Amino acid sequence: MLTTVQKEILQVLIDLYSKSNYMPIKGENIAAIMNRNPGTIRNQMQSLRSMGIVKGVPGPRGGYKPTLDAYHALNLSTADEEETVPLFKKDKLVENITVTRIEFTSLPQPGDCEATIKVMGDLKQLALGDKIRVGPSPVNKLVVNGIIVGRDDMDGVLLLDVRDIRSIPHKSVMEIASQDLITLDPNMNIKEAAWILSNNGIDGAPVVENDSVMGMLTLIDITKAIANEETDLKITNLMSKYIITVKQDVMISEAIQIMNKNKIGRLIITDEKDKPVGILTKTDILNQVAGLKYLTN
Repeated sequence: MLTTVQKEILQVLIDLYSKSNYMPIKGENIAAIMNRNPGTIRNQMQSLRSMGIVKGVPGPRGGYKPTLDAYHALNLSTADEEETVPLFKKDKLVENITVTRIEFTSLPQPGDCEATIKVMGDLKQLALGDKIRVGPSPVNKLVVNGIIVGRDDMDGVLLLDVRDIRSIPHKSVMEIASQDLITLDPNMNIKEAAWILSNNGIDGAPVVENDSVMGMLTLIDITKAIANEETDLKITNLMSKYIITVKQDVMISEAIQIMNKNKIGRLIITDEKDKPVGILTKTDILNQVAGLKYLTN
């Protein structure tokens, strides 16, 4: 059985080992993070080495490495390439802590959801009552917000009163986009374009000629033209020529970043020949993230 101090040392060692691109970690670095005497760390390391949990690496660039038994002792999984899952307090990244596991313990009860957060690092930076944000996770970009209601320093566990959970599905844009693409001809006038948009219940469509996207026309563009008594103009004079296209295999999380960066609400999806094959809107993404389609079905 490992002592509380030994578990803390292992958690810090594994965390530093991962962040250093799997280079040996010196005992002094562990001592600095734990705010302990380096001699105490060396003594504990001798015990951990005798148990086969830690391996010593000699030389000026040497130090300590965790063995596979170290991960097993802390119930952690190993991977050749690991991504760090961050933890934030008051919107500031908490240094020397990374989340390794999230387990929800009371999802079925309305208004009551708790999560067990397994972490590596210095838990003394966190206290009961702290509001924290965990994530995003590497795959589904899971983010959990909540309040710490319990803490186990020995096993590196936080008990969280969950306030909200968000996740971006690990899907491509084509999986959630509208594939029945409505397009406008550049020779159309405002009245013709307005009829197509309203008849199809959409607020915007790409202007396409010879399978090439020329621009985007929205109901707002048409409304402005009518207000300025410019109803005789062709839509090419009104459309926005600033358009963003993405390939059909782009992931939803990347599409969100593109939308936010360019301050736009829709993306045109193209195939390998740059032919437009679909359109993705923020509403499509919201339906996926919030589960609105599931709730209304």
